[in-house]
Amino acid sequence: MTVTEPAAASSRDYDSLPSTSPLGAPLDWKWLKGAKSEWGVRPKIGPRGLTMLDIAVGSYGDVPEHPTHRSMAPRGADVDPETPDMGYILNNKTDVWAENVTELYEEAVARQWSATRDIPWSELPELPDDIEHAMCQVCTTLTEVEMIAADLPAKWMWRMNHDFIEAKMFLCTQIMDEARHAEVFRKRALANGGGLLMSRGSSEGLLRTILEAKTYHQATALMHLLGEGFILDIFRMGELIAPSPVEKRMFRMAMQDEARHVAYGTMHIRYAVEHDPDIAEEIHEALDHGEVVLTQFGTNQDFGTALAVLLGGGVDHVESSGFALQAEMQRKQFTSYLARCERAGISRLERTKLPLDLLGIDPATVLAN
Repeated sequence: MTVTEPAAASSRDYDSLPSTSPLGAPLDWKWLKGAKSEWGVRPKIGPRGLTMLDIAVGSYGDVPEHPTHRSMAPRGADVDPETPDMGYILNNKTDVWAENVTELYEEAVARQWSATRDIPWSELPELPDDIEHAMCQVCTTLTEVEMIAADLPAKWMWRMNHDFIEAKMFLCTQIMDEARHAEVFRKRALANGGGLLMSRGSSEGLLRTILEAKTYHQATALMHLLGEGFILDIFRMGELIAPSPVEKRMFRMAMQDEARHVAYGTMHIRYAVEHDPDIAEEIHEALDHGEVVLTQFGTNQDFGTALAVLLGGGVDHVESSGFALQAEMQRKQFTSYLARCERAGISRLERTKLPLDLLGIDPATVLAN
């Protein structure tokens, strides 16, 4: 990090300042007299403007492993000893941190999009009834599951020590992203006259499993490695699923957001396990159960058959090609999940509850991803 030289300390004498306000309240002028050694050190502004990475100058860029206070004071400020304790429970860096979180925050704020203006709704064509029903069913399920990735960060953010401000800021962008995803899929279900269709218990079971995770490590693993990763692969298949350029645009925009969330979760788990190997077992326990629930979600008869209809190009082709393409997509989803676990330092190949043989997954393929 390139910074300018510190400015010379002011020679002004502040001792003559009044000790009381006009109303008689005591004044100590500590904020004016107690300039820290960082005074005068300025970040170098980059071509993108002033980023969070740019201002990680000197001690302000040092994220403590174990913060010494639990207030909302900005990291690097002089904290008054009488500052109230906010009762944070996530007070270790391993609890929430990922090495890529600051970069992901900057990417998130730079790539915000609008479900109102950035999707060409006026170009949505009339579709055959079976295709429209299938797209509406997919969007119904996606509207249902997307907000879990907003609810979960909201549940945990206020419990995170404020010294991990970059992680909290990133999770704020995730909440906004997921609100937009719920918006765009709800709009698509209604935009062409189809409407919202079926909701099943298997979807709710997965959401409840994620939301009720006992620790943030377990919650992150269930949501980012498992749930959001599964949805990310659906978005990646948007070119094959989408019946028109409108849906292609919709999936493409949602995919860039979802990829950030998965990248944070994967690297958070990796950071946690590398610095505290004992965390691995609690994550494995959560994934043991989560994989069973995810398999039930993946075989959801409404969502699965709707995807098969879209992949096959209609109900007339669902048996000849749709189901085969859907099975291939499912194989890629579970392979990607296992590969993410490897990157996160949580190998599931010897422990997974997934029926690898039935899914046609070769462990060697997972390791090669």
